[in-house]
Amino acid sequence: LLIVDDVGMLAVSADAAEALFRVVDAAYERRSLALTSNIHPSGFDELMPKTLAAATVDRLLHHAHVIVTDGMESYRLAQATAGQGVAPLA
Repeated sequence: LLIVDDVGMLAVSADAAEALFRVVDAAYERRSLALTSNIHPSGFDELMPKTLAAATVDRLLHHAHVIVTDGMESYRLAQATAGQGVAPLA
């Protein structure tokens, strides 16, 4: 299992976009791949050229189990403001 977390969190260079495609392509139908992103698959063309985005998303979604979460509230922020975060150093 390969886990790729927070795709699209930061700006992506052309080399990074190609590297993501190569990872997805290498895993396609050979390995399990879990990918998280706050970007909908239809928005991947904002991260990389359209043809590369289409090929990447095609491989990601074929045979995929897609889990969509809804909400803008940060789990970490909610814990911290409720006093359940990390205790400050003394």
